[in-house]
Amino acid sequence: MQQPVWPAGPALDESLKTLSQLPPLVFAGECQTLKGQLAEAVEGRAFVLQCGDCAEDFSRCTGPDIRELLKVILQMSVVLTYAGEKRVIKIGRIAGQYAKPRSSDTEMVNGVEMPSYRGDMVNSPEPTAESRIPDPRRMLEGYYRAAATLNLVRSFTLGGYAALDRVQAWHRASLDALPAGQKYEELVRQIWKTINFMTAIGLDPQHTPQLNQTTLYTSHEALLLDYEEALTRTDSTGGGWYDCSAHMLWIGDRTRQLDGAHVEFLRGVRNPLGMKIGPNYDIDNIKAIIERLNPDNEPGRLTLITRFGADKISSYLPQLLREIKSEGCKVVWSCDPMHGNTYQNEYGQKSRKFEDILREIHTFYQIHKAEGTVAGGVHLELTGDNVTECTGGSRQLLDKHLHLNYQTNCDPRLNAEQSVELAFELAEMLHP
Repeated sequence: MQQPVWPAGPALDESLKTLSQLPPLVFAGECQTLKGQLAEAVEGRAFVLQCGDCAEDFSRCTGPDIRELLKVILQMSVVLTYAGEKRVIKIGRIAGQYAKPRSSDTEMVNGVEMPSYRGDMVNSPEPTAESRIPDPRRMLEGYYRAAATLNLVRSFTLGGYAALDRVQAWHRASLDALPAGQKYEELVRQIWKTINFMTAIGLDPQHTPQLNQTTLYTSHEALLLDYEEALTRTDSTGGGWYDCSAHMLWIGDRTRQLDGAHVEFLRGVRNPLGMKIGPNYDIDNIKAIIERLNPDNEPGRLTLITRFGADKISSYLPQLLREIKSEGCKVVWSCDPMHGNTYQNEYGQKSRKFEDILREIHTFYQIHKAEGTVAGGVHLELTGDNVTECTGGSRQLLDKHLHLNYQTNCDPRLNAEQSVELAFELAEMLHP
């Protein structure tokens, strides 16, 4: 399902041959470390913050764009860790989220039927028939841009940019006038007080790795099986197969067929996996897929990411939790409050309401508390830019404001201000 119809000719085989010979983007040991940390989230000892672009654009593979996204993820992480008093596992939708599922192979654009835009790794969003022809060489371009992104992310996270004593530098001037901005300043003061105390007793943040370095894991939907298979390698130290395109892969709500190719592929790799679950799930089918993807019931192997919508979550989540709990499945429960809350406004733009996103997360936590299960994380679509794609938040964006900076080629994302504001709301839910 969801595979492009590649044109005839040698380009596909040549591209896949080249991909299969290129170095891995991530390593088996990193995937194993993430799996161990996710096992802590199963028990509620850690919280998963998985976030990033809906679909990455090749044109936005730039230093400033990557830095701004990383900055907002670090801001959210600091808020959640310090105010929520819980370890945060940071997983970006980054360095590989270049493909997107579509409901049809073709779509109507300005009255003309043409191939659907399937993400920059497949074709171009430009509304011309020629631009929409799938080009397998774009998978190579995706690899190179993912490698460049990973290189910069690792430089930032290990080179001092993510140091805790730089927390003030992450604070954006645009947040100053917002309630979340004022809260953030107070949080910064508290952190500085803690840092000064640690320095006074001999723990210098500049020479303490836990305080001046961090880890951002990568993830994307394992949609293009040609690309994923070409980047699958055996672990030279411990054996076993790993999809080295990202630390974590997830399977979408449209591609989780029990006997489908995506489940068959993912069951054979040892990466941590995620599975999206929407309102149309069949519980017996979900149980069978869990058994196939995680037959040894290994904690940290599988994250179930629910995407029901604020109005539907109360109808669908409780029974799902009870059934999976009764099976004794050791999974991370994560809430995707984005996809179930998408609507189209009167101007023809897709958007999401901040209040609906927040309401679904609140309900997610309330239901888990009532069922005696662990709310382990959130899965968000956001950007470090000051876009106007989702309504609401402290600035009270309305539908009529979205045209000011509506950039996405895919789904609407939270901007930096809304993201930090959401982090404070999350921290209050996490606080013991």
